[in-house]
Amino acid sequence: MPEECNHHCEGCSVENCGSRIERLKPHEGTKIGKTIAVCSGKGGVGKSLVTSLLAVSLMNEGKKVAILDADVTGPSIPQAFGFKGYVASGTEEGIFPALSKRGAAIMSANLLVDDPATPIIWRGSLLSSFVGQLYTDVMYGNVDVLLIDMPPGTGDIPLTIFQQIPMDGVVVVSTPQDLVSLIVEKAVNMARMMDIPLLGLVENMSYVKCPGCGEKVYPFGKGKSEQAAKKYGLPLLAELPIEEKTRLLVDEGRIEEYQGDDLKGVIEAIQKLGQ
Repeated sequence: MPEECNHHCEGCSVENCGSRIERLKPHEGTKIGKTIAVCSGKGGVGKSLVTSLLAVSLMNEGKKVAILDADVTGPSIPQAFGFKGYVASGTEEGIFPALSKRGAAIMSANLLVDDPATPIIWRGSLLSSFVGQLYTDVMYGNVDVLLIDMPPGTGDIPLTIFQQIPMDGVVVVSTPQDLVSLIVEKAVNMARMMDIPLLGLVENMSYVKCPGCGEKVYPFGKGKSEQAAKKYGLPLLAELPIEEKTRLLVDEGRIEEYQGDDLKGVIEAIQKLGQ
């Protein structure tokens, strides 16, 4: 059997590579400045929240943003942006993304079904092919940044996405728990094996701010993500607090009202790409 190729197959030197996967191109009606993947080594760390907050933070900086929700079996981006009962449409030329109140172009599996509670029960190959179509067939328009909310973990679907879609950078989301090193290691190693630039780490659920004195309280411990970042030679780009107001913005579909600067470090890292 041919040796398995576990990296970008473009220019691959493995003879008769059995894992050679065609690189995809966006729809002819789409022009993308930078493509940034937001990933994690496991689910439940707030990857979709970070994607949503990063999109809004970029828009607050005057950038045109699109989001490809590649977490097909657990899509939550439409909820955060207030799309309820919306079903995307298209023509023979392509699919039209949903446009948020502030103009973000968003495409998700939940925007292609009549009932968002309907589960998508597909095998990996179908899921990977579907995500590819969300990249090639959707007319996102002219955007400065395309954010891809990746499926959790390091399995077949994330691997195929990284092989098919050209990425300019990856942001890894973690939490301040004892398993953070293992979680980060999986995601970091996968990105490095795929030769994709790692921008750094974002620690979600980092602390709680006392409503009285403003002091930061670290319920899960302090500094674990920072230690992991140093171990892998990466910057810790942001520490996101546990805040009720943010939860309400997501639950009520009003995430675009977010005005914080928690992700300033991530934005700066994106801006430095290509310099």
